[in-house]
Amino acid sequence: QVQLVESGGGLVQPGGSLRLSCAGSGRTLSSYTMGWFRRAPGKEREFVTFINWSGGGTYYADSVKGRFAISRDNAKNTVYLQMNSLKPEDTAVYYCAARYASYGSTRDADFRSWGQGTQVTVSS
Repeated sequence: QVQLVESGGGLVQPGGSLRLSCAGSGRTLSSYTMGWFRRAPGKEREFVTFINWSGGGTYYADSVKGRFAISRDNAKNTVYLQMNSLKPEDTAVYYCAARYASYGSTRDADFRSWGQGTQVTVSS
């Protein structure tokens, strides 16, 4: 099973940017569809985005479309989430997840491996 470690979270002002990283170990991520989910205080975990194993297919939640971008570098075994134009409602713990399939899913139950999460706080 692949192990995942997120990094790059922090405190940012509204309108600012952050880039999250998710480093994989134990197995190459090139065979996995990778996703990002988030859990805001007092809310259920929700889907943010996924990228398929080849990087040729991506999908975004409506709430982040046009502001967030997922990418992957299979040579570095790392997936990234570039977050721009951040809003206070983007405040959450962000989780990286891996799904051993060539196609994506918006359901967290379809992802088998998870990182520990990284906190993103958007506040002035």
